[in-house]
Amino acid sequence: MVEMNPSKNPFSPGAGTQPPELTGRSEILQRSQTTLERVRLRRADRSCMLVGLRGVGKTVLLNRIYQEADGGGFKAVILEAPEDKALAELLAPALRRILLQLDTGAGAREKLHAAFGALRAFASTFKVSIGDIGIGIEPARGMADSGALDNDVTDLLVAVGEAAAERGAAVALMIDELQYVREAGLAALLAGLHRVAQLNLPLVLFGAGLPQLVGLTGRAKSYAERLFEFRQIGPLVDADARAAVREPIEREGAAITEDALSGIVRVTEGYPYFLQEWGSHTWLYATRSPFTADDVHGATAEAIAALDRGFFRVRFDRLSRAERDYLRAMAELGPGPHRSSDIAARLSRTVEQVAPLRGKVIAKGMAYAPGHGDTAFTVPMFDAYMRRVMPDFAPRPPKRRTPIRVRQARSR
Repeated sequence: MVEMNPSKNPFSPGAGTQPPELTGRSEILQRSQTTLERVRLRRADRSCMLVGLRGVGKTVLLNRIYQEADGGGFKAVILEAPEDKALAELLAPALRRILLQLDTGAGAREKLHAAFGALRAFASTFKVSIGDIGIGIEPARGMADSGALDNDVTDLLVAVGEAAAERGAAVALMIDELQYVREAGLAALLAGLHRVAQLNLPLVLFGAGLPQLVGLTGRAKSYAERLFEFRQIGPLVDADARAAVREPIEREGAAITEDALSGIVRVTEGYPYFLQEWGSHTWLYATRSPFTADDVHGATAEAIAALDRGFFRVRFDRLSRAERDYLRAMAELGPGPHRSSDIAARLSRTVEQVAPLRGKVIAKGMAYAPGHGDTAFTVPMFDAYMRRVMPDFAPRPPKRRTPIRVRQARSR
């Protein structure tokens, strides 16, 4: 009889944590490996964007691609774009790290020296601290120092690409949460990557972000769709979702019934993060192998409670009261997507009155617009959470504006 030892629990729910079995993503990983190889050989290929809802495993895939690049001779760096940081602050320290990795051994160094100078000029222009990059490196004049972000990011990325080519190397940048890069910064990044591609330099970007990233890049630069290959990452199909749960359990010498697997896939809807959560709590709940549908049912309450305490709660806590009301009105309508007019009606307001709130929840990454006038959650199952956390929801009546004449009379 297999002991259900908690320390042997194979599942690892966490932010970007590598699952014990990465199923259903082999085609994406093979395509990324091809891209890396083509860039290394100086053969043109598009950069890649992984796009999808929370919990589909974008960060896991980005980390796996980073490992492939780092182990395949690339000078690679992986970053996460926060909401409150300008592109220059994000990019300059990362490129410093890349250039220092290139600064090894003998051989040609003219382009490398120029790239260090461009980096110092860029950092000085945009007031970014990058630390020491070597004695005798002066800011380049007329390169990456104009103060025009598009031009300067382009100069800098080209300089780094040329330095990599000079050293017989290649560069891979991985940026997660790319939807948080401000529009001007995103436009500058795209402009730089466009020029790098035109010059066929060995530098590539792999990005990841929420569904709105497709529209954001398109608005930033009209040629974004030709510059990137957008890969839509969704929930796992039934066979892959089952394998993601069954195979880690079997590697530990235990088993799970088909009915139990069906129950987990049904309640998680095949989302990789939720599969890990339910797999973990089923392991902890079960007293013997094979795990049964009753074990899954018994584990479900604690799995939901764990999501409510962590995965859902950290996102809920970032919202203002008005933003919570907006999302709660969405939740009243179900999983979505929903028409903006229907959400506004639930709040007893007009579409124009709630438009600023809609913009805020989209900017915070809680919702996106899958179509004109539509709004949907970026977090799977968040509608059910909102109904649990705000069970007695009643929209507040809109504030009545005091007529100008009355305000003037009161001020006298």
